[in-house]
Amino acid sequence: MAHLMISAAHKSSGKTTITLGLCAALRARGVVVAPFKKGPDYIDPLWLTLASGRPCYNLDFWTMEPDEIRENFTRHSAESELALLEGNKGLYDGVDLEGSNSNAALAKLLETPVILVIDTQGITRGIAPLVLGYRAFDPMVRIAGVILNKVGGARHEGKLREVLARYTDVPVIGSVARDERLTIVERHLGLVPSNEMAAALKRVDEIGALVGAQVDLDALQIVARTASPFPPLIPNSPLSSEPCVRIGVPRDAAFAFYYPDDLEALRSVGAELVFFDSLRDHLPEVDGLFIGGGFPEVQMETLEANASLRSEIRAAVENGMPVYAECGGLMYLSRCIRWGGHSRAMVGALPADVVMTEKPVGRGYIRLQETTAHPWPVNGLTIEFSGHEFHYSHLENLGADVNFAYQVRRGTGIDGYNDGIVYRNVLACYAHQRNTRANPWAARFVAFVKEHRNK
Repeated sequence: MAHLMISAAHKSSGKTTITLGLCAALRARGVVVAPFKKGPDYIDPLWLTLASGRPCYNLDFWTMEPDEIRENFTRHSAESELALLEGNKGLYDGVDLEGSNSNAALAKLLETPVILVIDTQGITRGIAPLVLGYRAFDPMVRIAGVILNKVGGARHEGKLREVLARYTDVPVIGSVARDERLTIVERHLGLVPSNEMAAALKRVDEIGALVGAQVDLDALQIVARTASPFPPLIPNSPLSSEPCVRIGVPRDAAFAFYYPDDLEALRSVGAELVFFDSLRDHLPEVDGLFIGGGFPEVQMETLEANASLRSEIRAAVENGMPVYAECGGLMYLSRCIRWGGHSRAMVGALPADVVMTEKPVGRGYIRLQETTAHPWPVNGLTIEFSGHEFHYSHLENLGADVNFAYQVRRGTGIDGYNDGIVYRNVLACYAHQRNTRANPWAARFVAFVKEHRNK
């Protein structure tokens, strides 16, 4: 299996746009590309999914064991011709001095050659010690080439290529000119709504054409084919023939943050996923709800306007329907969202008001300890697990008698100490969790939904 990592010398070097463009350009050539993203992220994978036409899977040392990462990578690359893994931050950046969860550590674990994207703005001869230093810092990381990015013109490119050829033996795989057309506004997701989807696809095609014309795709594929092969996988156990519960999942412009392997895990343990549009639809006939993250504040007027769905969800909650909500889902279940001088009514199932802020309130990796209030207990055990959070909001006017499912060991959560509001059969938190070997939340939630339905 051909595979490689696109990393960078530092954050904001343009590697996401380059990876997106490579996925689109290779797909246009007829190459079946399997995209991956290092670390916790939703937005980049959404774009990479759009560009490649295949689900993008996240690989993360914080929530996954090393052999679990290898298995995930191998399994989801099996039917592709090339697996393309986008790193996060810089090649050697991580949460500790040893770089145990860095891109470099992941490249070594997966025996993946690395293409280093370098932001060349304001640099010429200095690119040589930069590349030499990155290569020498950890000889076990194979930097197989560089892509020069944000190049100022033909003269600038010529100097960069000449310097690298004189002082290093690292090949230049591509040189991408500075171009406003290669800029993506993250908030402009362009996902499900048809009026945005056409524009997003056009944008991806344009970026693919620009990157494909400036990167040697043949050389890139040759590098990818030098990666070490993985041993064959043991096939997964066959799925249940019939789903046992129906779980509604809003997937639209307000709620789009779902990990594909989490959705697959829900299906594998007997859930039929019923997708609907929270901006336009009624509540479908379901046994439970999973409301993921997204940008409900951007769509708060339209969410408020769909009063029938808000009323249906509030009634379902009062009647005991199991609901699991993460971040944006928590915001939607609150009484209201206040942002930019405006306040819009939400579902009103939870005793809290959401207030948007200019800076992140909670950001990064988290560690949570379950309490006895958690609605999906496992043999009376209280489990500690890892996840992540990223929210530009906090809760106000929270009821004094609220029960919490989690104590925060690391992170912010709702108040710096607690996360996971529990109300009737609802669990709503700022945390995002992954269904992994150490935290099989999908099976626990489906079992809880099934138990409630049978009652």
